[in-house]
Amino acid sequence: MATKLCIGGWLRLPSQISFRTSPAALVVVLAAAWFAPVMTIAQNPPPQDTRRQAASEPAASESDASPLQLPLDGRDGRELLLRNFRPNSKLVVPQHPRHAAAMPVVDVHTHFHYRLRDSKEALDDFVQLMDRNHIAVCVSLDGKLGAQLDHHREFLWTDYRDRFAIFANIDWQGNAPRDQPALWPCQRPGFADRTAAQLEQAAKQGVSGLKLFKRFGLQYKNPDGTLIKIDDPRWDPIWAKCGELGLPIIIHTADPAAFFDPIDETNERWEELSRHPDWSFHGDAFPSRQELFEARNRVIARHPKTQFIGAHVANNPEDLKVVAGWLDAYPNLWIEPASRIAELGRQPFTAREFLIRYQDRLLFGTDGPWPETRLQLYWRFFETRDESFPYSEKVPPPQGLWQIYGVDLPDEVLRKLYFENAGKLIPGIRQRLETWAKN
Repeated sequence: MATKLCIGGWLRLPSQISFRTSPAALVVVLAAAWFAPVMTIAQNPPPQDTRRQAASEPAASESDASPLQLPLDGRDGRELLLRNFRPNSKLVVPQHPRHAAAMPVVDVHTHFHYRLRDSKEALDDFVQLMDRNHIAVCVSLDGKLGAQLDHHREFLWTDYRDRFAIFANIDWQGNAPRDQPALWPCQRPGFADRTAAQLEQAAKQGVSGLKLFKRFGLQYKNPDGTLIKIDDPRWDPIWAKCGELGLPIIIHTADPAAFFDPIDETNERWEELSRHPDWSFHGDAFPSRQELFEARNRVIARHPKTQFIGAHVANNPEDLKVVAGWLDAYPNLWIEPASRIAELGRQPFTAREFLIRYQDRLLFGTDGPWPETRLQLYWRFFETRDESFPYSEKVPPPQGLWQIYGVDLPDEVLRKLYFENAGKLIPGIRQRLETWAKN
């Protein structure tokens, strides 16, 4: 049986499907309705052992051999618009939605430049949301350096200096064209020393750390066309200066495992990648995830006096055993869960054990600012043992077609995750927490 799925088109179900010859056919057709882009699914029934069937089943009557009639909905009973397929779960279990965090929160992973675009009104609204949800402090990872840092400081700190910390960013490209890396500032002699000096000045201005984006290692190139490597020794003076200044480095390395696989019928994030094919890093043009992780880890090992935060559970929440090995090997590595409760929540027993074991190395992050409905799913995930609930307010969900389960962390672990560890690690956070507690 072949069923064609089209963007904005129709899912055409055959009026008759024989379950005896193809028991999985209907499941395949309905599951395919999650997906929008063009795809053809061919479903062939597995070969059956007729001897075993004959021994275990009574002989089929003539009426048994006729195909089963399906109850069909839609215009004429046979058509369903793909984007309108929204199955309602019939699971009935206790639910404990959370409308605010159980204690103060420091969100160490937010993007107030990229998401708010310098809107003062949007910033005011989000601070009110922070108040409702007990978010004491947010760390904006969009600070940049130089004049751009000055602008971001003005945007966040004019009215809310006690509510926001800022991490700087390295300007690898400058004003040069993207396709002419030979003109980029990072290719000039002394770039690392100049950047280190800028970070020293930024620290005097109140900056609390440095953020490295995933383009570092995946997209930035040398003049010869090769990718700039994360562990290139040219950048060591920058990492060393951060250690000297006490500025932690939050580093986004690689991306979800599925983004490095072919975009085909076996990819569990197929629907997401079909909407964002530019998120795929499959193929020879990119290093493997393993190569990227190894390069990052060599930098962490070379700079034991510098604290590194592995963004998005060190970007390997699909394999917490490996992340545990990294945390054991590198005492200067921390992790945070921004945009990864979808992964943690589908392995609640493993995730809970992991989070409790490494409670002294956890920070809290969301990748926001997000709508309040999504933030409340974070509280529900960490604070309850609820079963089978969405990880996002979006329909369909953006990072995999599954539900999540809460991990119900003990209060002592929640305190470390939500605010205590951030107060110990990140400059300026403890003072902001104290100010928040007084108000």
